[in-house]
Amino acid sequence: MSEPMYGLPTERANPFDPPEVYRELRERCPVSKMRMPVSLDGRDGWLVTGLEEARALLADNRFSHRKELISLSIPSPIPLGDTKYEPDPAAPGAFIGMDPPEHGRYRRMLTGHFTVRRVRELEPLIERVAARYLDEMAATGGPVDLVSGFAQPFPVELMCELVGVPEWARQPIVDHLAVVSRTTYTVEQIIEAVTELSAILTKLVQEAKAAPGGDDMLSALVRLPELTDEELVSLVWTVLGGGFDTSGNMLALGTFALLEHPDQLARLRAQPELLDNAIEELLRYLTISQFGASRAALEDVEIGGQLIEKGQTVAVGLPAANRDPNKFPDPDRLDICRATQGHVAFGHGVHQCIGQNLARMTLRVGYRMLFDRFPTLRLATPASEVPTGGDLLHYGVHKLMVTWDEPDPAAHS
Repeated sequence: MSEPMYGLPTERANPFDPPEVYRELRERCPVSKMRMPVSLDGRDGWLVTGLEEARALLADNRFSHRKELISLSIPSPIPLGDTKYEPDPAAPGAFIGMDPPEHGRYRRMLTGHFTVRRVRELEPLIERVAARYLDEMAATGGPVDLVSGFAQPFPVELMCELVGVPEWARQPIVDHLAVVSRTTYTVEQIIEAVTELSAILTKLVQEAKAAPGGDDMLSALVRLPELTDEELVSLVWTVLGGGFDTSGNMLALGTFALLEHPDQLARLRAQPELLDNAIEELLRYLTISQFGASRAALEDVEIGGQLIEKGQTVAVGLPAANRDPNKFPDPDRLDICRATQGHVAFGHGVHQCIGQNLARMTLRVGYRMLFDRFPTLRLATPASEVPTGGDLLHYGVHKLMVTWDEPDPAAHS
């Protein structure tokens, strides 16, 4: 490959492996030039495909996550024409697009809601929400779409419960987040989605301020006197947006992967104590953050033997890093007994996913209850017909039709 690659790849040979070009780049050079589809200054950027280099970069405070400094490594769905790309700084409270110390100040306001202890306390609630959707699946009977019937609504309802989103606002929020979580939309669609989301969240903040006595996340946030309404809206948007399609996509895609690897599913059924490790392996193996993480160099920095110049954007190919054979032998094989320490499915460094403990618990409850409830679960269509989501910011499947054997009434008579 003589010319720098144009943007991040999306073409996959099969639904579980990242684009093959990642392997070629990583073997040739784990830090390689990449042409940014939308550049701040017209310069090429860089792509990191090695795990060691990815972890080093994501933990290096000489690289910035500030929104206004980063070029786009995926093409903008909105035609820019001759307009120069000049992104605005992150809105107050939108800490994902900030660096320390501002990033840490906002993040600390949310950390207590996502600790291991707090998530353990939530396990009964998570089980109740999961059970309701599984009951509905069982009552409907197969075949059903696992995505719309369980994997997507279960974690979304859970997140709405934790944040304190009332019933009237849930479906509109889901509909608008479904637009901003894609890589394909029209100018009109994104303007409408962003405008309506902002209006709904502003109303939620105002309602919570009028009655701040609740025990949900939003009620706790509005009791912090230092936060403005704009900051509150951004914080809630960040939490809801971060949990909207991530756990749901992992539930559906992970189920698909296990059904297509029956030896691994059989081992998990025989040894349920492997579930936590199986989840870590599925996170590594599937790595749904298909567009990775991007940073901008604040000064000249050498990574992986390459000089990254001040101002250049570096995209970290998280799916590629998690398939690095230098860390994970035979990385393209799903192995629920594998040692998975060091994977970067949730990122790394100060911007590592704040909701990872909740995500793990959601997956733990979701997979356990799904396979316990439907021990004969299987695909209802050929695997080749399962529509995958290359147009999603977080990779997944659009639909996963499954079925199962109904219990024999005679066996209980």
